[in-house]
Amino acid sequence: MDTRREQILRAIIEEYIRTALPVGSKYLCENCGFEVSPATIRNEMMALEDEGYLRSPHTSAGRIPTEKAYEYYLRNFVQSKHTSKPDSKLRQAVSSSSDDEMTLRIMAKTLVDLSGETAIVAFGPHRSYYTGVSNLFQKPDFRDLEMLQSLSSMVDRFDEVAEEIFDQVSSEPQVMIGSENPFGDDMTAILVKYRLPNNTVGFLGLLGPLRMNYKKNLSLIEEAKEILKENEEE
Repeated sequence: MDTRREQILRAIIEEYIRTALPVGSKYLCENCGFEVSPATIRNEMMALEDEGYLRSPHTSAGRIPTEKAYEYYLRNFVQSKHTSKPDSKLRQAVSSSSDDEMTLRIMAKTLVDLSGETAIVAFGPHRSYYTGVSNLFQKPDFRDLEMLQSLSSMVDRFDEVAEEIFDQVSSEPQVMIGSENPFGDDMTAILVKYRLPNNTVGFLGLLGPLRMNYKKNLSLIEEAKEILKENEEE
């Protein structure tokens, strides 16, 4: 993909992540610093649509990213290891807990507060805890009735899905987008496996729409993993 087309795709993805609204060529020309005409932007957007990176909702002249677009964005624009300062709120939230399970529950609730997504914790393969589910139902991504019904069915299967994927979760944060996400094709999961000092193995993660803030959420999960690893080594 050439540089200009890539930058247009990135701008559309990041704007859509921010607003959940389709992005048009006029907006890109006026707000994203592209020194080309709206017609040129439109041509590039049409090419991106032909290549499967964008699609056009029926009710809008703008475009929104596809699953393929988010995968490209993750590979090319999201650091695999966070380089920003650790989020002190996450570390502070768990610092006073001496109980491992309580630490994970507090961590999950704090991740919900910091990300605006849903958090899930598996305590071994047969028991899980999740919090922030109401965040999913409040997302504009799931406002139509069919998607709400699908989302409700998925929430009912949380424990079952967590058990099914337990052995697949890696000790390094992994991002499961759309069709690769066992929780649902319209969502993304960021999961990481942990080991507690008592050798209990489980996983922790965030679940949200395809439109989630990948940079922020991946960084949060990486920080959570580091905190848990420190606790394991103590």
